[in-house]
Amino acid sequence: MKTSKQAFRAVLAMAFIAVFASRASAAIPIQHWVQPSGASVYFVESPTLPMVDVRVDFDAGARRDTADKAGLAGITADMTSKGVVAHGNEPALDENQLGEAWADLGADMDAGAGGDRMSFTVRTLNYPDILPKAVALAARQLGEPSFPEDIWNRERQRLQAAVREANTKPGTAAGKAYSEAVYGTHPYGFEMTEESLAKINVGDIRQFYRMLEPCRAKVTIVGALTRAQADQVATTLLSRLPAAVQGKCDALPTVAEVQPLAAASVKNIPFGSAQAHVLMGQPGYKRSDPDHFALMVGNYVLGGSGLVSRLPIEVREKRGLSYSASSSFSPGLHAGAFTVSLQTRPDQAEQALKVARDVLAQFVKDGPTAQELTAAKGFLVGGFPLLIDSNRKLLENVANIAWNGLPLDYLDTWTATVQKITAADIRAAFQRKVQPDRMVTVIVGAQPTH
Repeated sequence: MKTSKQAFRAVLAMAFIAVFASRASAAIPIQHWVQPSGASVYFVESPTLPMVDVRVDFDAGARRDTADKAGLAGITADMTSKGVVAHGNEPALDENQLGEAWADLGADMDAGAGGDRMSFTVRTLNYPDILPKAVALAARQLGEPSFPEDIWNRERQRLQAAVREANTKPGTAAGKAYSEAVYGTHPYGFEMTEESLAKINVGDIRQFYRMLEPCRAKVTIVGALTRAQADQVATTLLSRLPAAVQGKCDALPTVAEVQPLAAASVKNIPFGSAQAHVLMGQPGYKRSDPDHFALMVGNYVLGGSGLVSRLPIEVREKRGLSYSASSSFSPGLHAGAFTVSLQTRPDQAEQALKVARDVLAQFVKDGPTAQELTAAKGFLVGGFPLLIDSNRKLLENVANIAWNGLPLDYLDTWTATVQKITAADIRAAFQRKVQPDRMVTVIVGAQPTH
């Protein structure tokens, strides 16, 4: 075990600079094919490091939760690491034995669920005495989780304690109220609670997991493999999931879209805290929206770049009204929120919010200045190599291409696309997507000024 881990770290340390230098300027050829099972495979050959990174995504994220059992997607993903069932001559493994098996290989497997997808990642050296064993173990964990009831009962208690602890914090109160106000009844706004945890049982977890079939998988592989080897990795990895007939899955239920807000609203939540938390926003846009690049560049100018964006400059630097001020978009399969976030002294919350509203309204009306746009493009283009300077980062980017159905040359054309964005593009995109007069505002812990 120790030898495998040390070798892994040594290889990474020696090759990092070479990888960074080569990817900063080279094209990234992404190969794509669909297996007979229906699984969609995306592969980037990366021979510099003797390692393989794999990610498998399924449409089984939190958007598939129900309100009364919020948190089920994330719980289901987490429970896959708690043991695997016996199969043929292979004995069952409990969570400790499964963890030890991964450690012995010097490899690892992680699982989680976001708003849209349930994801599994595997990282291993590609050595002949390690790779096949790691892929086989990952196939067992992906296809044959045991979902032990005693472990779920333990995890439920742990999660309920974590929820209780989180509920003592103003940021939690702000986030919950904001999500509910922005998303309404859409699953993006569901929050795991002690009550929802109490309703989830192992039967629910097993039922939820049945959505995972090879025909629904998007498999992304980055590593020192040939295409044939990558295809075999994907096949083996998915081999223990129940296969659909001729690789055709039944359609999953349609999830309704996030509804736009009809009017502005303000919610003040008393809270005894040293800081006031302010969130303002509305549903934004889907990742498939053609305005994506204009909104991304524009948001960098508005509030996405730390201390050099308009919001922190106007709210924090010029007036000293907040500890932090930022803006963000969170696009997904549905319209994720556009959010302006402030943290400030309770007695300054209303003043800071007024400045933020004025900055936002002005930006939507006029867009960025020429100087702001040039600076934003310079930062984004200059920082692009940092997005792909490791196999793991490249894996994440290629998986996003796979998940969102983006062109295979998306990474190759990314910087040119950013450079083409004009101030007029940004102004028009923001005016289409952001309505300052129809924002939800949640203020937690502020002191009234009158």
